[in-house]
Amino acid sequence: MTWNPVTGCTKVSQGCKHCYAERMARRLEAMGSDRYRNGFEVTLHPDLLDVPRGWRQPRVVFVNSMSDLFHDDIPLAYIQRVFATMRDCPHHTFQVLTKRSERLVEVARHLPWPSNVWMGVSVEDSRVLNRVRDLQRVPAAVRFLSLEPLIGPLAALPLEGIHWAIVGGESGPKARPMRREWVTSIFRQCRAARVPFFFKQWGGVRKDLTGRELNGRIYSEMPRVLQPA
Repeated sequence: MTWNPVTGCTKVSQGCKHCYAERMARRLEAMGSDRYRNGFEVTLHPDLLDVPRGWRQPRVVFVNSMSDLFHDDIPLAYIQRVFATMRDCPHHTFQVLTKRSERLVEVARHLPWPSNVWMGVSVEDSRVLNRVRDLQRVPAAVRFLSLEPLIGPLAALPLEGIHWAIVGGESGPKARPMRREWVTSIFRQCRAARVPFFFKQWGGVRKDLTGRELNGRIYSEMPRVLQPA
């Protein structure tokens, strides 16, 4: 399930180069969608802030698939309202992902951190490893890494205090290649650190053809908090 109380973003690193959210936003704008009347400019949707409160059955919710909650153009007071909704819906699990780890650290002390809020950072190559170190300073119950689109090696991932790693290649018409040795290196590091490993896809122009098998099997491991005792 996705929940987008904000839409729109701006590029901050090479991982943003072929942003799927931007492509989708432009398409929806062309179709006349009111939510995307501003295209991919950062736009707040306060009428959506309370939507999860109406979901009775527990859901896993990806927050802001079409934006970055920690974008500089999003006021702290609005971020706090998003977190208040997540806090007040303990039956749901909310996954928040950002590339703006510096602002995350800056505002973390002003936010509630209930156990149902998972906080992650995107890391596409070694140039942005600082995002992991910033995440390690955040008091989230679950801290996770989205190592996608993986466009370079990550030979020395700092995994202390990290509870989950997701790896995936870029997909789409201009997809940059992901090397097998990059993936296997991350897999070995996760095994050594006992971090659950989720391999999302090889990606490429036709991700449906490349699949998500690694070494002959599918890895869909989840953080241990979701696993039965």
